[in-house]
Amino acid sequence: MSNPIINAINQVAQEKKISKEEVLAALEKALASAYRKDFGEPNQNIVVKFDPQAFKIEVFDEKTVVEDIDKNNEQKEKRKINFKTEIPLSEAKKIKKDAKVGDVIRQELPTPSNFGRIAAQTAKQVIIQRLRESERERIYNTYKVQEGKIIDGVIQRAERGHFFVDIGDTLARFPYQEQVPKEKYKQGQKMKFYVLSVEKTPRGPEIILSRRHQNLVKELFALEIPEIADGKVEIKAISRLPGERSKVAVYSKEQGIDPIGAAIGQRGIRIQSIINELRGEKIDVIEYSEDPEKFIANALSPGKVNQIVLEEKEKKAKVKVLPDQFSLVIGRQGQNVRLASLLTGWQIEAIQEQGEEEQKQEKQEEKQEEQKQEKEQQEQTKAEEKKEEDKKKEKEKKEKENKSDEKSKKENKKEKDNKTNKEK
Repeated sequence: MSNPIINAINQVAQEKKISKEEVLAALEKALASAYRKDFGEPNQNIVVKFDPQAFKIEVFDEKTVVEDIDKNNEQKEKRKINFKTEIPLSEAKKIKKDAKVGDVIRQELPTPSNFGRIAAQTAKQVIIQRLRESERERIYNTYKVQEGKIIDGVIQRAERGHFFVDIGDTLARFPYQEQVPKEKYKQGQKMKFYVLSVEKTPRGPEIILSRRHQNLVKELFALEIPEIADGKVEIKAISRLPGERSKVAVYSKEQGIDPIGAAIGQRGIRIQSIINELRGEKIDVIEYSEDPEKFIANALSPGKVNQIVLEEKEKKAKVKVLPDQFSLVIGRQGQNVRLASLLTGWQIEAIQEQGEEEQKQEKQEEKQEEQKQEKEQQEQTKAEEKKEEDKKKEKEKKEKENKSDEKSKKENKKEKDNKTNKEK
């Protein structure tokens, strides 16, 4: 009777690599479940004890002794007896004379002759299921503490744009939205991944990996740079365009430590290791400052700024830049100024200033414009004066003509009067 069960124990223990006690505990629960299903009664609390040395199975109905309930005052009693797991004191004393409240009464139940075969089949199925759940719990607990950290993995297979990654004792999911567009992934490729989340699901723990999260850069810095891992150098902020460029603001309170030099390493060996892991993604390491103007100026490197005007209420910064630095400050497709804005938390607007030659040329053009306007003004004044003079001459001419007409009229009148007098 015991051989099939012993074989099941040995098989499961070997496959799952777990302790004998854990297998026995799961086995006893499985046997209790099998007995309850085929031979048990509703009010029985089945408990099974298995002795692997003697190959013996014992089945008990286990109940806890509780106080009797007065039937006359049954309605006044607040608690009720659960007859599956509890037994009244009066009934318990029939089984054991010295029984008292709180004792556990075990009544041995008969073991049918065919229970061994049924138990072996059922037990193995239930054991495997319970141990699978135990394994899932172990995997969840193992990787839940890794959440927010980086782990090594090997890409196994692709499925509808997603990848499944072997991380040791389970497969993690590497979804499309957490991939870097410029990176190419293939089966068997070893990479470092950021553990984005670990959640329980009906099918077991689901581990989501990422290569585009900005904390991947942070964790790589901590892995490659001892001063960051020790806390001597602190990463204050990170901004990232995955696959393109990242900016990392570092700071150190300890004197004698150059945070930028520590991050880059001798001959750039430290930062180059991180760049290689990120498949060539460029990284700017800048020094953090509590002074917003200085921090913004540092964040816009390699470009140099001429002047910064802050609008603190709106968290805006207007940065004036000379023409030869403007393209560096803006960066390719605006990458540099966009990353600096994300890094500092300020909305940065770059304004191009004029250089010395442009300023001289502008002043010369302004002077020429002023001279031109002055000349036009003089010409306009002369034209107006001439117009006035012409008006005056025209007026004098009209007045002269009017006087001449009046004189002519008078002479005509006089002549007419003389003629009239002669006729009379």
